[in-house]
Amino acid sequence: MVVRCNSFGINGIDGYKVEIEASMQGGLPGFDMVGLPDVAVRESRDRVKSALKNCGFKLPSSHIILNLAPADIKKEGPIYDLPICVALLKLTGQIVTDISDCAFIGELSLGGETRSINGVLPMVIKARECGIKKIFVPAENVSEASVVDGIEVYPVREIVQLKNILNGQESMEPATPKAHNAEHSEGFIPDFSQVKGQFEAKRALEIAAAGGHNILLIGPPGSGKSMLAKRLPSILPDMTFDEMIETTKIHSIAGTLHSDGLVETRPFRSPHHTVTAVGLGGGGTGTIKPGEVSLAHNGVLFLDELPEFSRNVLEVLRQPIEDSQITISRSGQNCTYPCSIMVVAAMNPCPCGYYGDGTNRCTCSDVKIKRYLNRISGPLLDRFDIHVEVPPVKFDELRSSEITESSAEIKKRVDGARKIQRERFKGSSTLCNAKINAEQFEKACIIDKAAEKTLKVAFESLGLTARAYDRVLKVARTIADLEQSEVIRSEHVLEAVQYRSLDRKYWSAT
Repeated sequence: MVVRCNSFGINGIDGYKVEIEASMQGGLPGFDMVGLPDVAVRESRDRVKSALKNCGFKLPSSHIILNLAPADIKKEGPIYDLPICVALLKLTGQIVTDISDCAFIGELSLGGETRSINGVLPMVIKARECGIKKIFVPAENVSEASVVDGIEVYPVREIVQLKNILNGQESMEPATPKAHNAEHSEGFIPDFSQVKGQFEAKRALEIAAAGGHNILLIGPPGSGKSMLAKRLPSILPDMTFDEMIETTKIHSIAGTLHSDGLVETRPFRSPHHTVTAVGLGGGGTGTIKPGEVSLAHNGVLFLDELPEFSRNVLEVLRQPIEDSQITISRSGQNCTYPCSIMVVAAMNPCPCGYYGDGTNRCTCSDVKIKRYLNRISGPLLDRFDIHVEVPPVKFDELRSSEITESSAEIKKRVDGARKIQRERFKGSSTLCNAKINAEQFEKACIIDKAAEKTLKVAFESLGLTARAYDRVLKVARTIADLEQSEVIRSEHVLEAVQYRSLDRKYWSAT
């Protein structure tokens, strides 16, 4: 006799179906498991046997063979405890109902209680796609799982409860998603109204938010670079439901999901400069996990003290910034994670931090300054659309009682520019100006004659690369969108070019 129980696993960002097959053979009592289980899956037989015994269930008295199909994909983690337990209960006649339209995922304790697991959301989405009607998950994961429409989600606290529900001895209503309030938040909220001075930097951040552009902030210590970067999420457009789902899937797989259900606010990830290439890009020796670049998907990746990062770590960013995805290959594994991000970086202009600020406090030699700045490769520097200087704030600005614009006011303009971009790129995968592809470029970035002449002069005098030329035009397109202009004019190009001139001041000067 063979019984089958549906479950699911994780491959990259998506789930895949796993069928647990249990067969009772003659001979002495035993428990064999096949289907490429890892150590954690193999250990599930001991957890399941202990859970069954401690909950008063009858243990199989014959030799049991368990197969986890498909047999050519490695199964990892403790997520198969619950379906293996259900398969054994079905095999021994302790569950009598039909479970062909049900699926089960979850870890068990030795006492039969369920424990939370990672990656529930992508598995529930895959279950719905496979036609599963009901899915049983650990109670701690029910908020995350219940956001998926079209499938009934049931929370399981322990296996006695599950057996009674399946046999009709106990009734339970499927979970309903919690009501979410995107306006609700607790604690201190960083807002641009709290920033004194730095009008040029705030303007640059507004443009970056409006077009999804990468931005580099350069200035001495204490000028407010980190403070400004941390306020950027407050002016970014609200997440769409699809973005929430995709972002939540990544955080669920990584085990960093702390919210009740969906991730509703754009991620802001700020890894320390000691992060490794694996920590930034993703990977690992066992299961491939998403790195910081993917955990920031649909949000902001903030790299403070940029030159202090290891150069080989920074080079990991070059391809993901361009492609909005990162592919990680390990022995027998290949995973692709999305990483559509805004990269915001902050740095001092020299080791002591005071080169070029006019105070004569810089104590660094030209050689030290050059060595410091050259920690950032030209190709990586070229991938920042906007380079802006953040000078020290003057005393009069700090003491000023003038009320500055709030994040809500700036966000209105950003939302208006993004609305124009959504209409412009309707029907395509492009969501903002920073992601304009080669096919859309000529049609989207229409410039008048004066702007073309200005751009030519800038291209030749600044020695811009082809990539820099594209990025200048994309930034100019965003500036025009903020002004509700269909055509890119000369003043838009001039402002966009200004955000590339710092290369000449710092890197060329050394």
